[in-house]
Amino acid sequence: DLSLPFAKQPMFSLLSKYGNEDLSSLDLPGLENFAKSKSFALKEGMNYGQVLDKIFGEIVEPNLIEPIFVTDYPKAISPLAKEDRDGNQNIVERFELFISGMEFANAFSELNDPIEQRNRLESQAHLRELGDEEAQVVDENFLQAMEAGMPPTGGVGIGVDRLVMLLTQQKSIK
Repeated sequence: DLSLPFAKQPMFSLLSKYGNEDLSSLDLPGLENFAKSKSFALKEGMNYGQVLDKIFGEIVEPNLIEPIFVTDYPKAISPLAKEDRDGNQNIVERFELFISGMEFANAFSELNDPIEQRNRLESQAHLRELGDEEAQVVDENFLQAMEAGMPPTGGVGIGVDRLVMLLTQQKSIK
């Protein structure tokens, strides 16, 4: 029902609701144990963000039928986003819109601190070296623009293909 105001829930609240356990304080081994207890197949060498995303995809996404904004993503899976304004250093200003079990939009307030951004990109580059193909690389041109005073940015990406699928009631864009 697209006519009602959309719900809004933090990521870890949804994980707790559908996983029947608070995952917010678990480290990588704790998340791996949780995933194994649910019989989720994990690839060798997955990092914290990858395991958390796998768990979210398995236990939460299929339940997000009515439109909902998932908020308060962990910094570990959102390296370009600004930290939470309420002071939680592990959470960033990011949301994703889900409808019918699919992500439709992704948006965040872009980090504009060049020192913090360099630290995060270097951490991402290390994850990439360890095999995480989705991890970012260190972008020196981007960092140089930030250092020169690039204004704060933000944006939203909307899956037009998924919107067409929803409106035409199709399971595939094909």
